[in-house]
Amino acid sequence: MGDLTYIKVERDDELAIITIDRQDKLNALNSEVVREIGQAFDGVRDDDSVRGVILTGAGEKAFVAGADIGELATMNSMTGVDVSRSGQDVFRAIELFPKPVIAAVGGYALGGGCELALACHIRIASEKARFGLPEVGLGIIPGYGGTIRLTRLIGLGRAIELTLTGEMVGAEKAQTLGLVSSVVAPDALMDEATTLARKITSKGPVAVRLALESMYRALDTATADALGFESSAFGLLASTSDMKEGMQAFLEKRKAEFKGA
Repeated sequence: MGDLTYIKVERDDELAIITIDRQDKLNALNSEVVREIGQAFDGVRDDDSVRGVILTGAGEKAFVAGADIGELATMNSMTGVDVSRSGQDVFRAIELFPKPVIAAVGGYALGGGCELALACHIRIASEKARFGLPEVGLGIIPGYGGTIRLTRLIGLGRAIELTLTGEMVGAEKAQTLGLVSSVVAPDALMDEATTLARKITSKGPVAVRLALESMYRALDTATADALGFESSAFGLLASTSDMKEGMQAFLEKRKAEFKGA
């Protein structure tokens, strides 16, 4: 995986815990942090012993408080496109990650931080979490996929309001909007994320991967094509030993022991 300055990757049995640690800048994203996030995910993608990922930010104040404004202020029209696309590539890789990715949001998730949380499959927030896309107040727009993912997640009207006002919302409102799945006490955040991750990783890993792929494909393809992929995936799973184990365990009233094959 190489040396990482701002990212910590730790293991908790079958889970990889990826922590953004740039606390002096409230974990703000600059080009190096974005690159290291991509490197960290690349490092656990093909590790069969990793069945799920929890992404979080170090410290009590922020998940990721936004992008590094000092770096963004130097952009011109050409470098701005490069900045946006490099972030989009990393965040898209997280969205299409073949294992469940849960964002554990313990504080500010603003701008690029909100966009990073949106790229994860599930978001859990502490009561102290705050979400927002304040970019229009800086004369720019979200550039890492935020305008697309927020709209898909909470609906066009509400996404327009949050994006055009730059309003910051608390955890409870974020849950009401459908931006996060649950809100917990700050000291329970990682336990809650771990419990949820293990609920998923106890299932068939091939089935989890194909279910994720089917859902995300459906966002970008016609219904008929999406249904075609779903039926192909369904048929493929019928040939796996995991399917045989899962159904046999159900009939025998025992817990299945999936092997990912």
